[in-house]
Amino acid sequence: MNPVSAADLEIDMIHPPGPGLYRWLLASFLLGKRIRASVALRAYRILVHHHGLDTPAKLRQCPHRELVRWLGQAGYGRYDESTARRLRLLGARLDDEMPARLEALEEGRDGLQGIGLWLLTFEGIGPKTLEIFMREAAPVLETLVTKRPG
Repeated sequence: MNPVSAADLEIDMIHPPGPGLYRWLLASFLLGKRIRASVALRAYRILVHHHGLDTPAKLRQCPHRELVRWLGQAGYGRYDESTARRLRLLGARLDDEMPARLEALEEGRDGLQGIGLWLLTFEGIGPKTLEIFMREAAPVLETLVTKRPG
């Protein structure tokens, strides 16, 4: 089976640093877990397309119980509680920190390696999730670096 792409999920990665980076990170977060890809994809669609959690702020504000219920609808079993908790933490940190990280990248104060190291500090993001995310995000993030004057 071919790896899932952002295009498969109708995620616009062409207009950085728009919502596409967040949406692809959310999808990567779900796909990077030890769960069937079909379940992770269903969870992504339920969260983003059915319930509008298309920004970090909306994910952050979503009640834990709702996330658990929606993950259950997607087919999560044992991991729904822990995944819901980690998703809310993901939304909060991205909401708080992502704009500054992207600005640092554009201004040359950070690079792709720094972004990767930052993401690995998130609970629930490990090497596999980072690998999935960077597969499509790295070229997009590189365009931010190359747009900088100089």
